[in-house]
This record gives sequence, structure tokens and C-alpha cells, in this order.
Amino acid sequence: MPSVTIDGQTFEFEGRPGLLQFCLQHGLEVPHFCYHPAMSAPANCRQCLVDVGTPEMDRETRQPRLDEAGNPVIRFFPKLQTSCTMEITDGMVVKSHRSSEAVERAQKDNLELLLINHPLDCPICDQAGHCPLQIQAYKYGPEGSRFEFEKVNKPKHIPLGPQVMLDGERCINCTRCVRFTTEISESHQLTIIERGVRNYPMTPPGVTFDEPYSMNVIDICPVGALTSRDSRFKARIWEMSRTASVTTGGANGNNCYYWVKDNQIMKVTPRDNPSVNEYWLPDEERLDYHRFNDDRPEGPAIGKIKTDWNAAYDAAASLLKDADASRVVFMGSAYATVEDNYLLMKLAASLGADAPTYIPHIEEGHGDDWLRTDDRSPNREGCERLGMMPAGDSLAARLNAGEVDVLYVLEEDPVAAGLATTEQLANVRVILHAYNTTNQTMPAADVFLPAATVVETVGTFVNHKGHAQRVRPAKAIRGMNRTLMMEVGKSRADLHGTPFDRWHDESNLVDCQPGWVSLPAVAIRLGHAMDYRGPKYIMHEIADSIDAFDGATYAAMGEQGVRLEDVGAAV
Repeated sequence: MPSVTIDGQTFEFEGRPGLLQFCLQHGLEVPHFCYHPAMSAPANCRQCLVDVGTPEMDRETRQPRLDEAGNPVIRFFPKLQTSCTMEITDGMVVKSHRSSEAVERAQKDNLELLLINHPLDCPICDQAGHCPLQIQAYKYGPEGSRFEFEKVNKPKHIPLGPQVMLDGERCINCTRCVRFTTEISESHQLTIIERGVRNYPMTPPGVTFDEPYSMNVIDICPVGALTSRDSRFKARIWEMSRTASVTTGGANGNNCYYWVKDNQIMKVTPRDNPSVNEYWLPDEERLDYHRFNDDRPEGPAIGKIKTDWNAAYDAAASLLKDADASRVVFMGSAYATVEDNYLLMKLAASLGADAPTYIPHIEEGHGDDWLRTDDRSPNREGCERLGMMPAGDSLAARLNAGEVDVLYVLEEDPVAAGLATTEQLANVRVILHAYNTTNQTMPAADVFLPAATVVETVGTFVNHKGHAQRVRPAKAIRGMNRTLMMEVGKSRADLHGTPFDRWHDESNLVDCQPGWVSLPAVAIRLGHAMDYRGPKYIMHEIADSIDAFDGATYAAMGEQGVRLEDVGAAV
């Protein structure tokens, strides 16, 4: 098998891989700015320079020439090469900054040139703390600046569109943003204007940078030139925790990170997953986080009166116990996890009621055959694999006929969906699990049980392609149990704060519960045991009992999720 030697280490390879990407995949850091694995390599930042040589070949034998020690004679290129554009060949020898003084000096000189006109505004820049230019300047750059002249000024605080702000003086002309709009989104809404040290990205005349994926250029910008108008100056990177999860604004289940400060979601950024969303995220799913912070309930209620959880569970169980099972309707949710919907199905079956249905959320024309889908719910596929059917007009018909005494709604809003009106529910006892006080079914609720959102629970969603993925809590809630405490994001030393932290605000703790806590609590009061140690064990039971989830354990899903057909076939 062909091999390449990099800084004295020999690696085997197949095909013709790119040198820079090969190094990164093997844990060998090569500093770079303009290169991105999903886009073309323009080689315009010059930061990834390496010294490259290949074996001298004997023209007659077509074999490598050997030195006195029997080793191939390596002929190095006369100039340093950009590793982002270099393809690896058999016998190639590569020297990076770790083994070549010339490469080390070239990278230092290159950084000095890039920093000549760069503003020294790291203390106020949103990118500070996770800025590739800042990091590489410390690691590979000069110790000080020799530039003692006035820096070139460029436009500052320029709104390119509704979501993206430009600070032109920070741009290092990597062209990542322009290449994204040209090669990935194909909107062609950005270009480079001016020349030399005065150039920067800008929209063409009469064009607004308003494409559905515009905020991706913020993530790939290696400096602070492009920032989010929504989250700009609200929090620094070291003030926030970061939790890996998925978005819930569509059926693709795009992978993301939820960023939290003082138990409030501050922003949403993409998480790499080649099988789902690669490196990207639609703007609408980045800006969907406000519902996790705003209009959240203050605890359970019976009617309009706030109560404690035990009293609310007792009231819900009492309504179900006194009702005729044939006149009880259970409604699941394509926004709830697989585990919660499964428990609702078990609760309905234990009472002898009909199986729960779910409400489809289809918006024709919204999808784009990429990361946005016509289906606006994250777990429709999960509901259908459990055996749930979509709710049609039967609920309205039964309500009009007076055939419903109790309506049990899990994390849905049948009034907002047009399946029922508050007038139709006037004589129906409603038990409602809901995320926000803006839920239009809430005024009709006899028992209200605040539900944990995707950023406050543990569970599984299945996207429209059958890819099962786990979600983890990014926020803390009141009454954290052991499972939530074990799973919650821990990328900061002080986690989500304690009452002793001056910045900590306990009012940001929402009094809600995941369905895998509240549903068993109601079932136990009805004499039906649902004794699970946590959602992990619920998923084990689902995987063992339902063929469509065969092998779908938390271990199998891992961080990237798993396609159910693949794991089922493997099992």
C-alpha cells in the first residue's frame, strides 16, 4: 500500500487524498485559514505551507534512486507548498513547522503580514476566545508587531442582511463566505470588492444577504469579521456551556450545539455530522431558541390555580380513573421524544383506550431538498415507527357528537392546529402537557403539566430518513433528577450556576418535567406500574419490543446517531 512520511511518521493511504485534510484526520495540526473541507481550496491565505519532497526516480529502471544507506533519495520542491492544494503521492516526504525551520519561519512571517492591518480589538470582539487568527497568532506568530503606521480602515458595523453584520477591518480575505454562497448555498449573494489590502466581502449592488442559510458564514469566518446580529455582544465564549443535541424546527434533525449562559439559551450553532447536515444549519433553526426561554410556565396547575406536582398528578389520575375508556382520547406529539410517546401509548393501552394519534405539521413548499423540510416537526418518523397514526378530522367529529369526556394531550396544541376549538372543549376534561403559556389549548386545561423542552430532557428523535439521534439537556430545571444531572452539559467549571454565584438567577429555572417523569407518575396512581430507571431503559424496552427500533440503544446512537435500518440489519 502507498505511504507518506510526515514529520518522520509514516502513514499508509488509499487513493489521492489532500495533504492538509489527511494531516487533520490523523491529528497532525497544520495551521490554516481559507481551507474548508466542504469547499474548494483557493490557497490564498498561505498559512498551511509545508516543505514537500518526492523520491527521485531512475529513468531507466523507473525505480526510486537509493542513497548509500539504501534509503530513497528525496528531492524537495524548490519552494514551500500549500498543503491544502497538494495531493499525496506514494513515497512523499512532508515537513511541517514541527520539523522544518523554514516552514516555521514562513508561517510566522505570514501571520505578521495578516496582522499588519488587523485591529487590536480582541477584548471587544465576539470571536475572541475561539478565533483561529487569535489562536494561531499566539501559537505560531511573532511575539510583537513591527508595524508602526496607521492601519488601513474599512467599513465597520455594516448589516449585510437581516442576520449578519460585517466589520470589514477584521477580514483577512480568506473568501470562505463568498465560496459558501457560490458553491454550497448557490445564492451568489456575496462577493469580494476593492483590491489589495482594502478588499472585503460585500453584497452586489441592490442585493441583500437574506438567503435561508446566511448565518453559516459566521461559523466559517476564521476571524470576527462576520457576526450574528441576534447574539452579538450578548455573551462571551467562556461564559457559556455548550451541549450537543439536535434542532426541532424540521424533520431533518439537524445536529447542533445549544449555548447556555445563566440557564438561558443564548444561541444555536451547527454540529458536524456527515450523515445528517454536514457542517451547516438553516437560519430559522438557529433563531428558534427564544421559545426555550420565553413564556415558560411557572409550575403545574389545576384549572387556573397553581399547585404542586403531586396534586396535579393526583388530579390527572382521578380524571382518567373516573372516565369511560372508550370516551378518553390520547394525543401524542411529533415534537415529543420517542420515549415519551411510547409511555403515552402504554398509558392508553393500560386503560383500554384507543391508541394515541399525533398531529402532522406539514407546510407545503417550505422544504428545499437540503436541510429544510415541509414537515416542521422533528419526530414524525418516530411516532409512525411506534405505530401512531396521524390525527384527522375524527377528533372534531367526536367532540361535536359529544363522544369525548377526557382529552389527554402530550406536548401538542390541538386548538392551534385547528383540530378543536375552546368552545368544543368546554365540556371536555383536558389534561395538557405543554412547553409554553402561549399554548392555545391551555385555557381549556383542567390539569396543566408543564413539559420539558428538547433542551431540558433526555430522549430520542428519528428524522425523516430514519436516522435516530439522542438529545441531551442543555438547561437545568427545578427539581433536577439524577438522570438529568448526569446528562446536562458540563463544559464550564461552574456548570449552570449556584445561588452563591453573583450572576446566577434562580428564576431562570423552569418548573417543568420530562414526559418520562410525569407520565409514569400518573400511571402509578392508576395502578399501572411504569417503573423505569430512566429514558435509557425505556429505549432498551422499545428496541426489544418494536421491530422498527431493533438495536436502537443509546450506545448504538452515540454522538452522531444511527440509521435504524443499518443498526437493525447489524443486530
